[in-house]
Amino acid sequence: MTKIALRKLAIARSGDKGSSANIGLIARSPEAYQILCKHVTAERVQDYFRPLGPSRTRRFELPKLEALNFLMDGVLAGGGSLSLRLDSQGKALGQALLELCLDLSEEELRTTGVKEDDRVDTH
Repeated sequence: MTKIALRKLAIARSGDKGSSANIGLIARSPEAYQILCKHVTAERVQDYFRPLGPSRTRRFELPKLEALNFLMDGVLAGGGSLSLRLDSQGKALGQALLELCLDLSEEELRTTGVKEDDRVDTH
């Protein structure tokens, strides 16, 4: 298994809806979309953002757009007008998610075209 940062396979946009945040994850290729569907689950995103306290995370698949949408309830501590957090509107959450590392097999790596130097150094 080889570690790859999610940013090598996708781009992201995020924002707020009250106390909830919305993260759109758009695959860079059809092959990358298949890997996103397999490896980036609602549970994994919930766990990744656990320090921010989301109460629930839901994943919606958008296959025609080769994208995933995540809705995280309660992650913004009240939302833009109530939260004292620096990112009270969740604009940075998409970029933060792109730092998530995925463990991919050599077969998965070949299908994505990720280069050797794009792999995360674990030493």
